[in-house]
Amino acid sequence: MKTKINTKNLPLYAVYTWLFLFGFIPLSLVFIASFFSRDATHLITLPLTLAHYKALFSPLLGHVMLRSLVMALITTCACLLIAYPFSYFMVRSKHQSLLLLLIIIPFWTSSLVRTYALVAILKFNGVLNTLLLKMHLITVPLPLLYSNFAVISGLIYTLFPFMVLPLFSNMEHFDFRLFEAAEDLGANRWTLFFRVFLPNTTRGIVSGALLVFLPAMTLFYIPNVLGGARSILIGNLIQNQFLVEENWPAGAATSICLTVLLLLLMLIYRRPRGVQS
Repeated sequence: MKTKINTKNLPLYAVYTWLFLFGFIPLSLVFIASFFSRDATHLITLPLTLAHYKALFSPLLGHVMLRSLVMALITTCACLLIAYPFSYFMVRSKHQSLLLLLIIIPFWTSSLVRTYALVAILKFNGVLNTLLLKMHLITVPLPLLYSNFAVISGLIYTLFPFMVLPLFSNMEHFDFRLFEAAEDLGANRWTLFFRVFLPNTTRGIVSGALLVFLPAMTLFYIPNVLGGARSILIGNLIQNQFLVEENWPAGAATSICLTVLLLLLMLIYRRPRGVQS
């Protein structure tokens, strides 16, 4: 008797297997390592301890976490302010394919290479300072590189597509005939935006905000390249704990703390969906 193999669910099983092997198991190992003690020879050793989690409440780490949150919030808000009208223009434009191509083209190049390109633009004698000097807007070059401005600019440039694409996808499904109906009822432009358009694009705003906020807190190479040693965010701190100090348990504990924070944000995102359904 031949048994038929259900091949319909094979792709789903493959995804689950991939997530288990390269997601759940590594995260479990990191979680286990966070309870061990530091060892210079074997990276981790007994006895088990909670000292690395207690260290998370130190003023230094609290300052780094607060700084990371502020930088991520500024990046998210800036991306939203730029991407929202841009996404609306894309939806209403006849050249959607071209504009989408321009948004996707940066993904064809390594983000690290693009970050180093920003160095050429923002450095003391770079493109931006040279242009401002020739336009006589400034008299001396501005110290743009190795500053918070440079880090935020790099984060916005790198994460901007992650805000545009969810907003565009959401706005594309908006029924613009609602504008005509609202205008027939006496609605002005502000009412059209705040009472009709904005509530119907909230899902895209939240999705884009999460896709920008979460990487903005964890990307470490952008602060390293554009911010220098003075710009330490939570991603840089974890990198230093693993690779510089070789304190794997401390790095693991910080990573688990950040993972829990990101999961809480994901739960907050999913909660309104459950209420609406």
